[in-house]
Amino acid sequence: MLYFLLIPNNLSHDQKLAILSVVFIVSYLIPLLILMVLKKIRIIKSHEPNDIKERKLPIALMIIIFYLLGNLLMSIPNLRDLGFLFCATSLGLFLIYILFNLKINASLHLLSFGISTGYFMVLSSYYSQSFTTTIIVIILLSGLLASARLHLKAHTTKEIYIGFFIGVLANFCLNYFL
Repeated sequence: MLYFLLIPNNLSHDQKLAILSVVFIVSYLIPLLILMVLKKIRIIKSHEPNDIKERKLPIALMIIIFYLLGNLLMSIPNLRDLGFLFCATSLGLFLIYILFNLKINASLHLLSFGISTGYFMVLSSYYSQSFTTTIIVIILLSGLLASARLHLKAHTTKEIYIGFFIGVLANFCLNYFL
């Protein structure tokens, strides 16, 4: 929704609603359904897989889903930069997956905030428009989330930083190669 509020486009209200519906289904409902199925068939123990071994399959599936969604949106001329967001997310998840194979854990929560931060940084240069306020708010919210994850002992400081900076880096890498 933030994308449609901040980025100039000529889409109708109905088109925006249709796109948001597809994004919601693909990025929220389908992953939730996948987690429920994986738990039901006992591939994972919890809806919030904590150890690296349990996180691998859900992350691999999310890499594919976000890549497909990103390609779909990039094929629509007015939505190329929105598709970029989902391709960057797929790249960030892929980098996290590689780290999992090296037995290095990273925060997926902070990955998403890092992706958002990097995305608006890239869009700032693309549109020659300042998204400084948006970036600052995202970074502040990242700090709150990081504090909560640390307080809950869900991650170490290192895992928080790794997740966030991979998210930011994924956008710049993808922007460089596209």
